[in-house]
Amino acid sequence: MDASELLKCYAAGQRCFYCADLEGTNLTGSNLTDINLLDANLFNAKLIRADLSNANLGGAILSRAILSRAILNKTILSGALLSGTILSKANLSGAILSGAILNGAILSGANLSGADLYHANLSDALLGHADLYHAYLSSALLKHADLYQAYLRDANLFSANLFGANLSGADLSGADLSGANLRSANLRSANLSGANLNGANLKSALMCKTTMPDGRVSNRDCR
Repeated sequence: MDASELLKCYAAGQRCFYCADLEGTNLTGSNLTDINLLDANLFNAKLIRADLSNANLGGAILSRAILSRAILNKTILSGALLSGTILSKANLSGAILSGAILNGAILSGANLSGADLYHANLSDALLGHADLYHAYLSSALLKHADLYQAYLRDANLFSANLFGANLSGADLSGADLSGANLRSANLRSANLSGANLNGANLKSALMCKTTMPDGRVSNRDCR
């Protein structure tokens, strides 16, 4: 099925395209709200500025797809494969990404507020300036992820693995980091005021101008 066939069927009222093969398809700017693309193959597809709000993309293959500025508000992406996918400035607020594979994905400036990322793999992902307010990242894998100046206020990072992650300038105020692995993480200029660090591993974490949970500023590693 190519883009024209899909859009024709969608316009006719068809919403379910289970296991559809749309590899490399160009759907830039398309309105695909509420569509069901469960387990679809969208490898290398172009979905720039596409509206996929409330769509079901559970288990879909979206590796290397381009979804910059796409609207994925409350979209189901649980178990989806998004390795190396470009999602810069995409709207993923309230999206369900539990168990999704997002290693190496580009999410710079993306809106992930309230998103469910339970047990998602975000290793090496680029999340600079991303909005993760109140996001659910419990048990998420964020090894070496770039979260430079990310907004993680009140986020749930219980038992998340942030080994070697770049959190410099990130706002983690009120975040639940209990049991999280922050070993070797860069916390320079990060805001941890009111955060829960009970049981967190902070060994070798870089702290300079870091605001701690009690409000004091740590300059332990400033040079």
